[in-house]
Amino acid sequence: MKSDIPVRPELGNIVVGVDGSPSARTAALWAAAEADRRGRPLHLVHAADTDRRIVFSDAETIQSVREAGRELLADTAHAIRERFPDLTVTTELGRQEPVAGLKSAAGHRGTIVVGNRGLGGFSALMLGSVGLGVAARADVPVIVVRGESERPDTGTVTAAVHGPADLGWLLLAAAEADARKASLRLVSVWNLFKHVGSVATMLDDLDGIARQRVRETKELADRIRQVYPDLIVGHHVETGTSVPGILIEESTRSDLLVMGRSRGPLGRSTSLGRVAHAVIHHAHCPVEIVPPAFVSPDEPEKPATPGRPEAPATP
Repeated sequence: MKSDIPVRPELGNIVVGVDGSPSARTAALWAAAEADRRGRPLHLVHAADTDRRIVFSDAETIQSVREAGRELLADTAHAIRERFPDLTVTTELGRQEPVAGLKSAAGHRGTIVVGNRGLGGFSALMLGSVGLGVAARADVPVIVVRGESERPDTGTVTAAVHGPADLGWLLLAAAEADARKASLRLVSVWNLFKHVGSVATMLDDLDGIARQRVRETKELADRIRQVYPDLIVGHHVETGTSVPGILIEESTRSDLLVMGRSRGPLGRSTSLGRVAHAVIHHAHCPVEIVPPAFVSPDEPEKPATPGRPEAPATP
């Protein structure tokens, strides 16, 4: 007889994109710490986009791009090894454009880490187009590194709960908290205005909806405790009119904010919802987006899609 207690998810290898920007450098160092916590290798990817560049650039320019990419990867790997001498670090100089290159490198079970803005960014509040594209289109978890690099740990991972169907990705948030020896806080935001004039017209109806939300969030916390009995799991239902605003405020008290990416009307989405879009642009801590297509923890791992690196990975 098969137990109805879910299996603990296994946190995958870390893939981080580097492009020479200060944000990407910060993301690479954060990713190294994350890989070290997980006991996993770190893979640095610089997507040189030479497949596209070759159409309008001469051979000398392409060679210069390649050399600059190799130098960037070597410099970043050296900085990481100085801080984490026991961490396995590999590098890849890719020929694809950045979004495709990072997705390919992560395969089906990796985690992609990106900075909060690229070389084209003009404000610390803006997420670069690469980070936005990866967060919206990847079939694996994506972590956007935000917040101050020297910010002290809070000892809390926060998960933004939408409903009972969230258990699968909430277990991933629990695994993140467990790896950090931190507590997990489930936060469900109940927007009163969303119900007025539609499914709920009476105050009694609204009170019933609120109680149901509290009950559902507590049940999710109880299920997580079954899988992680030693993990401190708190749950809270917050009432307000701005879901992004409340979650951004929660990020000030968190080491990591985890969110599930919503499905599109046909079961698949290649864009971020309004709430996730606002949070990853303005949060005060790194934000992890978990897509609905991410394979379940008890499903056999699929082979990674082979990329097309310019040079073989280097130890």
